[in-house]
Amino acid sequence: MAAATLFVVFIILVALAFDFTNGMHDAANSIATVVSTRVLTPRQAVIWAAFFNFIAFLIFGTRVAHTIGAGMINLSVVTPTVIFAALLGAIGWNLFTWYMGLPTSSSHALIGGYAGAAIVKAGPQVIIAAGWVKTVLFIFIAPLIGLLLGVLFITVTTWVVRGRNPTRINKAARRLQLLSAALYSLGHGGNDAQKTMGIIASLIYAAGWIKTFHIPLWIVLSAQAAIALGTLSGGWRIVKTMGQKITKLRPIDGFCAETASAISIFFATHAGVPVSTTHVITGAISGVGAAKRLTAVRWGVTLRIVWAWLFTIPGAALAGGLFYFLINLVDKHIF
Repeated sequence: MAAATLFVVFIILVALAFDFTNGMHDAANSIATVVSTRVLTPRQAVIWAAFFNFIAFLIFGTRVAHTIGAGMINLSVVTPTVIFAALLGAIGWNLFTWYMGLPTSSSHALIGGYAGAAIVKAGPQVIIAAGWVKTVLFIFIAPLIGLLLGVLFITVTTWVVRGRNPTRINKAARRLQLLSAALYSLGHGGNDAQKTMGIIASLIYAAGWIKTFHIPLWIVLSAQAAIALGTLSGGWRIVKTMGQKITKLRPIDGFCAETASAISIFFATHAGVPVSTTHVITGAISGVGAAKRLTAVRWGVTLRIVWAWLFTIPGAALAGGLFYFLINLVDKHIF
């Protein structure tokens, strides 16, 4: 097998490793509420979430993958080295924020690393503005939608169950939370795994493996499997932040937050927007807490998370650009 082909295969494996860290990093988003409300044990929760992460490809198409793969960076300047540097930057940022316990966006880390590497290679003109506008807008829109839906759902639900037996309400909410956690995990697997699909498709297009840009089935299945395995590995540093540090959750709160998040993510995925599932669930949890009273939300923790969001794309872009520069500095003729 030629060296160039081996390099492409290696980058595909790195991309799947990123997808794995995405699942690991975002596992907390899928399982924090069901664990913190004691609906499921941590082991049960990750198995539940991973299963629905994997089968998401049966429900959602590949619109998000096409946005990432061909709608954000001019493919004419993309090379395997650009993709490799982008992935290294994204993985580095993911591991750093995972270690710090910050539920930042793996999605934005990936597109940030991709942009940084491409810009260092060919300048800012490689950016396709249309693809970036909707993605950047959803940095602000996604958590706001999650917050508003969280407020709406908990308000309506509280009104519906008013005056009823608390024990029966709690039992019913615990059962419903299994459904809402499944829906959220479907949305997470459907949106987030597609980002890796888009990157791999860009890579094999740049390498000449495919003549027209599309997402082959083997890419879909491998990306879904990688994110599901990552979810199985957990993400315990972030679970505590998502489950209890923002606001204390009851089963009915978890059901409302997850349902609000799932609806938001389904809408974004259908529209082909690479939304941050982390942003959505954080906004929804904050909304559920704020509906009870504003002081129920630890806004200091939320603000710290928001700052991490704002720094993700530029931070990952700097990392991706630096990796591209270093790879070429070592020997620009190797690749």
